[in-house]
Amino acid sequence: MSISGITNTALSGMMAQTTRVGAIASNVANISTSGYSRLNTSLTSVETRSVQATVKQTDQPVDPATELTDLIEAEKSYKANAAVFETGADMWEMLTSIKRD
Repeated sequence: MSISGITNTALSGMMAQTTRVGAIASNVANISTSGYSRLNTSLTSVETRSVQATVKQTDQPVDPATELTDLIEAEKSYKANAAVFETGADMWEMLTSIKRD
């Protein structure tokens, strides 16, 4: 896999986690809204070596403990993808500086 492929995969992971956090925020904002059903985010791997987030409404009620757990997991996943992205960017920068010399 190329460096640009690695950074693109990490970027898609960060975007997927951003979508997930948006669904969690909607769930928390509507926790006391009658008739509101929980939004659930599914993450799937795509053939282009990326991650796709799909948000679907469920028939489950909103549970604050579940939302907090999901938020912590999304934060950790986002940070891991950001670290991979930064490492790829550093490698790219090093290669371009070697090429210039």
